[in-house]
Amino acid sequence: MLDREEHLPEDTVNRDDPEPEPSVEAESQAETDSAGPFETPAEEPERTAERDTDRVNGEYHYKNGYTQRIYSDAHYVPESENTVPPRYYTPPERPVKESAPKKKRGGGRVLAAALICAILGIGLGAGITGWQLNSRIEQLTQSQAELQAQIAKVNETAQVAQAAAVAADGRAAGEGRMSYNAIYDQACEEVVGITTEVTYQNFFGMRTSGAVTGTGFILSEDGYILTNYHVISYAAQGNYEVTVILHDGTRYPATVVGTEEGNDLAVLKIEASGLNPVTFADSGELHVGDEVHAVGNPLGELDFTMTNGHVSALDRVITTDESTEAINMFQIDAAVNSGNSGGPVYDALGRVVGVVTAKYSESGVEGIGFAIPVNDARKIADDLMTKGYVTGKAYMGITYDQRYNAMYAQYYGLPMGFFVRTVKPGSCSEKAGIVEGDIITKIGDYDITGYTELRQALKHYSAGDSATVTVSRSGRDMTFDIVFDEARPDDAN
Repeated sequence: MLDREEHLPEDTVNRDDPEPEPSVEAESQAETDSAGPFETPAEEPERTAERDTDRVNGEYHYKNGYTQRIYSDAHYVPESENTVPPRYYTPPERPVKESAPKKKRGGGRVLAAALICAILGIGLGAGITGWQLNSRIEQLTQSQAELQAQIAKVNETAQVAQAAAVAADGRAAGEGRMSYNAIYDQACEEVVGITTEVTYQNFFGMRTSGAVTGTGFILSEDGYILTNYHVISYAAQGNYEVTVILHDGTRYPATVVGTEEGNDLAVLKIEASGLNPVTFADSGELHVGDEVHAVGNPLGELDFTMTNGHVSALDRVITTDESTEAINMFQIDAAVNSGNSGGPVYDALGRVVGVVTAKYSESGVEGIGFAIPVNDARKIADDLMTKGYVTGKAYMGITYDQRYNAMYAQYYGLPMGFFVRTVKPGSCSEKAGIVEGDIITKIGDYDITGYTELRQALKHYSAGDSATVTVSRSGRDMTFDIVFDEARPDDAN
C-alpha cells in the first residue's frame, strides 16, 4: 500500500480551542424555534460565518450558534414600574349559622365510623399488597436461580466439548487456547534454521561462496525435518552441505532424504534423538479470520522471529519463481520475509496448520503471505520419508513442445492446448491412442490451454484413475479413454 497524506480544507481541520457552552437562553430558544417535520419553518435565523465553525469528533458545530433574541411576558409589569394601585376583589361576608347539637353528634359518629373503615381498609389493603409483593419476590428469586443453573450447565457443556476437541487433537484435555508467549516457547523447541553454503562463479569469473538460509520444523524425535524445496535446491542439485541449527545453537549436518519440486517441499534428516516434533492440525478446518502465528528466520539473521495474524483467504493457486507448477495455498496477513520459507504456521492451539512458502514480491506490498496447507504437506512428507518420492501421482508419459504458443496456433488456425512432442513407449498415453503431434485440449472437465493447465489438471487425479482426453488431430476433435500411470522420481511429464 502506498503511503499518502490526505489534506483537509482549512475550515475542516480540528482545532484545539474548546467550543463555548451554549447558554440556557440559547438552548431554550433552539427548542422554541425548531419546526416539526411537517410544519413550515420559521424565518431562518442569522448564522455565523462558516469560518467560525469547529469540527469535533467528525461533526461541525457553530461556535456562536444563532443570533440571540430576548423574549418577555407581555402581561408582566415590574413592580418598580407599576403606578396604578392594585385592586382586589373581596367576597361579601355571610353570617355563620349554628348547627343543632344532634346534627353535630351524629356527624361526628359518621365521621368516626368512616375514619375507622378507612383505617381498616388501608390496613387490609396493605396486608394483601405485602403478601402479593412477597410472593412476587419469591417467584423472581426462584426464576433467577433456575436461569443461573441453566447458564452454568451451558458453560459446563461448552467446556467439556472444547476439552474433548482439544484432546482429540493430541493435546492434553483442558489446555485449550494458548497464549502468544506459550506458542513461541513451544515453537523454539520445534523450529530449526537451515543454512547451505553454495559455491558459484561470479561476474568476473572468480569462484565465490554464499549462504542460502531458510527455516524448517521437526517431524519426528529421530531428526526428520520438513522445509521448502527452494531452500535446499542448490544443495540438492550441486551436492552441497546443508546445516541445521537448533534454538540452543547446536549445529547438525543434514542429508536430503527426498524432494518434491512441483509442490516446493523437501525432507531432511539429522542424526539426533529426543527432539520435539510438531503437532499437526487439520488444515481442512481452517476458516478465514482464524488466528495464525508464523515462526522463522526472516532475512536469514533474525533467528526465531514470530509474527502474528489471521487467515486472509483459502484455496489460492500460486505460482512462485521456484516452483515448476501452480500450488494450492492459503493466504495469511502475518509478516513473511525472505528466510521464513519452510517455517511452520501455528494455530491458536499451538498446532501446525501450514508451511510458509511465499510472499507477494511487489515492492510496497505488505501483509500478503502464502502457506501450503499441512494436510497436503504431511502426505508428501510421509511419502518422502518412507519411499523417497511422492506416490500416487498421475502420469501420462508425454512431453510438451514449448515452441507451440498462441501466435503459432493463430497463424496455422489451430486450437490452444498441450502440443504432444513425444510419447513414451508403453505409457498410458500410447495405450490410449495418443500420438505425437496431437493437441490435448481437455482432460475430463478441465480445459487445457498449455503445459501449466495440464499439470494442474493432473493434480485432480491419482494413479489408476480414468478420464476422457480430448485431442485435436489434423483439424478433427477426437476423444480417448485413459488410465493414468504412477509418476516415478525419474519420470517427467
